[in-house]
Amino acid sequence: MDKFKLVMQKVIQFLQEAKAELKKVTWPTPKQTMASTAVVIVISVVVSIYLGVIDFGLVKLIKFILG
Repeated sequence: MDKFKLVMQKVIQFLQEAKAELKKVTWPTPKQTMASTAVVIVISVVVSIYLGVIDFGLVKLIKFILG
């Protein structure tokens, strides 16, 4: 039973410390969140197009080489 109490004390201490740290966080505004999301989406689309073109080119090259 003592082990259980010790574990529970550690869990409670951890949760209290986590709550205190979350109060220190500077959360982004909705405008900043939308801007960051837009950047991620645009970069993802650009990278996927780039990789698609490279893949298409390599497939054509392999088919040309192998006949």
